[in-house]
Amino acid sequence: MKTMVEIVKESKVMLCLTCGKCSSVCPITRWEKQEYTSPRLLVEKAVEGNRETVFHDLLFWTCLTCGQCTDVCPSSVDFCGFIREMRSLARAENLMGTCTHGNTIHTWSKMMTDPDLDQNRLGWLGDDQKISEKSDTIYFTGCLPYYDILFRDMNLEGIKIARSAVTIMNLAGIVPHVMKNERCCGHDQIWEGDFDSFRSLARLNLEKLKATGAKRVVTTCPECAFTLKYDYPRYVEDHGMEVLHISQLLADLAEQGRIVFKDREKRLPATFQDPCRLGRYMGIYDEPRAVLKNSGYDLLEMKKIKVASLCCGTSCWTACGRVNKNIQTERLKQAKTTGADMLVTACIKCQIHFKCAQKDKMLKDDIGIKIRDLTTLAEESLEK
Repeated sequence: MKTMVEIVKESKVMLCLTCGKCSSVCPITRWEKQEYTSPRLLVEKAVEGNRETVFHDLLFWTCLTCGQCTDVCPSSVDFCGFIREMRSLARAENLMGTCTHGNTIHTWSKMMTDPDLDQNRLGWLGDDQKISEKSDTIYFTGCLPYYDILFRDMNLEGIKIARSAVTIMNLAGIVPHVMKNERCCGHDQIWEGDFDSFRSLARLNLEKLKATGAKRVVTTCPECAFTLKYDYPRYVEDHGMEVLHISQLLADLAEQGRIVFKDREKRLPATFQDPCRLGRYMGIYDEPRAVLKNSGYDLLEMKKIKVASLCCGTSCWTACGRVNKNIQTERLKQAKTTGADMLVTACIKCQIHFKCAQKDKMLKDDIGIKIRDLTTLAEESLEK
């Protein structure tokens, strides 16, 4: 485990100029009224060397790790990396954030760290989806099927997203391999500082991935894509496989003419939410917008987009409360202001968090907008 001094050095915390740019863009700083907190102030506490003041700072567990602070930092301070590594030190002292949803999501992920667990995660597949264990392409499902059950009152598209992804690949002549004993990718664990659980999940997935002999992995979850592409090689082992988010694959297939979108007589107005991991972390902005336009929608952009996009308001199923709801409400209002009929995102968590915010009946008229996933919209718009 790294020491606090090593973490401060690696994340470039010592280079902070105390300019306050991070404070100006941090969603938590803007909405937290209990006490003033910001990335800059938390960094100052770390430089002073008092880890206890860092661990008990209001921002320490509520930080969304959305990446806006790092993007505007003139010294390239990796604040999100600093938070992630420091949380691992806090966990060693049995300190952790307040988990949401009764700790259900973290519990099922923890169960998957058991190497003797024998799952059959193929029950969500419909009769129309074709898969093959001999394919050179793996579809990594992630936790989509579980979310449908946990959040069944929200009418999510979890399983629908997974089925649409396989259907799209089938239409392009790709019969993917879907691993029946796939584990959670470990994204939430590593960003909450639980490196032990992350590594356990990663090793089990890496064993299964390598055994397939496949050359690439496609996922519909930006967090899965980032974790598989960057965190597995960085913290565990390189799998040597190409990792693509479904929006990248869709854009490539359309350009190659392997999928054909229907012609729409009337193009419907829609706006797009950039997921943090897909956008700021992986730099994928153009592909999902191209897919949305190809699907027959007129893109009406919100006030803050791409690198300046506002986060959906909650990270890693931890510390969700009034502040987070304010962030989600702010973003939904921005979406509605565009005049679009629909808010489209390419991340199931964005859909969950925004639909959860819409359960507030008092704000129905202000934030009432249809929320859909990019993958399902694309599948519905293809010539079959």
